[in-house]
Amino acid sequence: MTKVEFVSAAAAKRAAIHRMVMPGHVCPWGLKAKHLLESNGYQVEDRHLTSRDEIDAFKAKHKVATTPQIFINGVRVGGYDDLKRFLGKAVRDPNGTTYVPVIALFAISALGALALSTSVFGTPFTIRAGEWFIGLSMIVLALLKLQDVEKFSAMFLNYDLLSQRWVPYASLYPLLEGVTGILMLSDRLIWLAAPVTLFIGLEGAISVFKAVYVDRRELKCACVGGSSNVPLGFISLTENLMMIVMAVWMGRMLVG
Repeated sequence: MTKVEFVSAAAAKRAAIHRMVMPGHVCPWGLKAKHLLESNGYQVEDRHLTSRDEIDAFKAKHKVATTPQIFINGVRVGGYDDLKRFLGKAVRDPNGTTYVPVIALFAISALGALALSTSVFGTPFTIRAGEWFIGLSMIVLALLKLQDVEKFSAMFLNYDLLSQRWVPYASLYPLLEGVTGILMLSDRLIWLAAPVTLFIGLEGAISVFKAVYVDRRELKCACVGGSSNVPLGFISLTENLMMIVMAVWMGRMLVG
């Protein structure tokens, strides 16, 4: 590489970022943008906007609504998402559907169940690990729903048949799911947990099957809370089928 080529290459990797750094607030997107630039080999000129007047003046000058703003080789790229696009990184669509929350939930629940089995029995692969996985999954799913019961119940009412006939069931559902999950983990009151789990699992499976496979409706699933972008379908049905299987298994233990 010649000296001229080296200087050109270095210049191509220079960026300036204007970000909010105030006594009571440091913009997190500015920090993320700075880190992203540095991770991609850019020499970053970090320019702080330290007062509301300074921020407003910057926005007015560049005719932008938000900060941070990133400039590369003197040309404005835009904000954090614009920078990601410029660097060829994926940008999440806030309104797009995704299975990531459910995958993460089941993965963590599975690892937790395997860890418990290893601690108690010395091996991760036991029947008890399978029981713990379902119990932990139900508890985490209930926790996500209980973060905002109003949002969850509004989304749940879109497709749940029982809730549409008796609205309070939409708010009661996450409590039932959480309590039965706890009872599964504790091996207590199985005579109560088994029929309740079977009921909510069957009712939920019928509701999802009708909405998705009979009525062909495209809806978002309330399974991970009211702000979910998880599409209603196979994953939602799987949640209910897991509860049905666990209820039958608990019933078998009672009979035995």
